[in-house]
Amino acid sequence: MSLPVTHRHIEVFRAVMTAGSVTGAAQLLFTSQPTISRELARMESLLGYALFERTAGRLRPTARALALFDEVQRAYQGLDQVVARAQSLGRAEDERLRVLTLPALAHALLPDASADWLTRHPQAELTLTPQESPLLEEWMAAQRFDIGLSEVSATVPGTRSETLAELDEVCVLPAGHRLLERQVLTPQDFEGERFVSLSAEDPYRRQFDAIFASAGVRRRLQMETHSAIAVCALVQKNLGIALVNPLTARACSGPDLHLRPFSVSVPFRIQALWPLHRAAHALTQDFIDAVRRALAPAMASQLHAGKAKRR
Repeated sequence: MSLPVTHRHIEVFRAVMTAGSVTGAAQLLFTSQPTISRELARMESLLGYALFERTAGRLRPTARALALFDEVQRAYQGLDQVVARAQSLGRAEDERLRVLTLPALAHALLPDASADWLTRHPQAELTLTPQESPLLEEWMAAQRFDIGLSEVSATVPGTRSETLAELDEVCVLPAGHRLLERQVLTPQDFEGERFVSLSAEDPYRRQFDAIFASAGVRRRLQMETHSAIAVCALVQKNLGIALVNPLTARACSGPDLHLRPFSVSVPFRIQALWPLHRAAHALTQDFIDAVRRALAPAMASQLHAGKAKRR
């Protein structure tokens, strides 16, 4: 049978340990010294051992009291966190927004969007969790995050979706490559070229393979990897050319990596997933607006590339 020690007894014990005296504890708890002494004696009686040595009217904590105080302090620290969280829930600016996103977007899109959002909401907190499909969709269906950013167009149970952008996959080439002379690359331009592929199970890989097979184009498939970021890094090292999503391509572009439009449209869709059964975060829409602003340069670039394709 558990001891009938109450929260009041623990509160009195903590006050005595904190203040160092019965008088100080009484002041902390806005009560009288006899009340403190009575509650403390009652607690010791219930525990069956002394918590303090009483010498010349002063209290000296025993080893057991010191060990118990460590445990009490840990418990109160946890309670303080609960209280702080309860108070912050009334202030949207102090809330933490939890975003689940594709790794490619965490690298290529969300740094700019996050900087924009945090500039507008400097007291808010943000957690970005990268995850690949299908786990991303499973976690959103489980209502674990405030917003999700995916590329899957299929309906995810327990969510509603909103298309933020639809961009075309682009060609990436290393510096000095002969095909940089062309403004737009066609499937035939890839004949005999070393090609860095996405992994065999990637849906974009299957689309690319189908396009080149239909065109009768044979590429030199020597390397493959699971991420668009890795594809770009390999292309930078002149290990081949590739097709990747335009956001990763733009983020990795520079003196060693160049972009060209592809004549065949392979859409890269960005979907926002909103949980239907999770309390709506007050600042979620502001974050999506920041994502849209971060997408604007890529949208403008695609518009320019579309004009080049039509020439």
